[in-house]
Amino acid sequence: MTIQAAFVHIVSALTPIHGDREAASMAHIIMEHITGLGKMDRIVYKDTALTADQEVQFENALAALLRHEPVQYVTGTSWFYGMELRVTPDVLIPRPETEELAEWIIKDVRMAGTQPSILDIGTGSGAIPLAIKKNLPGATVSAIDISAGALKVARENAVKLSLDINFEQVDVLDADATESLPSFDIIVSNPPYICEHESAGMQEQVVSYEPGIALFVPDHDPLRFYRRIGLLGQEKLPAGGGLYFEINEAYGAETVKLLQEQGYGNVVLKQDLFGKDRMVRATKL
Repeated sequence: MTIQAAFVHIVSALTPIHGDREAASMAHIIMEHITGLGKMDRIVYKDTALTADQEVQFENALAALLRHEPVQYVTGTSWFYGMELRVTPDVLIPRPETEELAEWIIKDVRMAGTQPSILDIGTGSGAIPLAIKKNLPGATVSAIDISAGALKVARENAVKLSLDINFEQVDVLDADATESLPSFDIIVSNPPYICEHESAGMQEQVVSYEPGIALFVPDHDPLRFYRRIGLLGQEKLPAGGGLYFEINEAYGAETVKLLQEQGYGNVVLKQDLFGKDRMVRATKL
């Protein structure tokens, strides 16, 4: 099978499921992963035959995609803030809106001209703290997660990118476990925030493959993590310290109200590039 024939085959197989554009996007990602060739090089070498090993990789990748497995898990990589990260089913696939959250912090710190200590809660692949540390090398960055599998991936990404981040396995909902954490100037979190009932309307590749522990909260307590992290911020942040969240677009006003009731000031609700209420920043008074 030639490179061009393999590409056409993937597009043909995936189009009924994902449509022309998404099928072609996945095909380009898979073919670059298998051949190591970019789009232009694959045009030049379109008649080159895949090796036997490449054909096996191709068949395995296509079978996984037909099972609705996310293409990022098939290749084992995802891009975030200009960094190529390793991802596995132990971690969420980083989203563009989370890049906006990291960007907000980076811009605020640069404007302030400080070198803060920063804690990321529920770090997953390490996307947020890695982006922050890469762009704010003077900051002291730590990250926690309840999942040992996620922390393994995050540490691998930090080593690959030569970024110094302190990772610890901590359940943020366990007050005894967080008691030993030091103080920080900034706390950031993209915690689980999707209500269980919302799963019915989500894509199969998300519900079936991405870690539910990092996605879902009970319908009766959608602000569980914000409440707990808000309380933690009151313990660990100094006056003037910053709290940053990615949030469920349906609970923007409720999240703002919660933080105000917990004693935070200057609470800002910010929309993402899609015009959805997606981020909140608050200051400890």
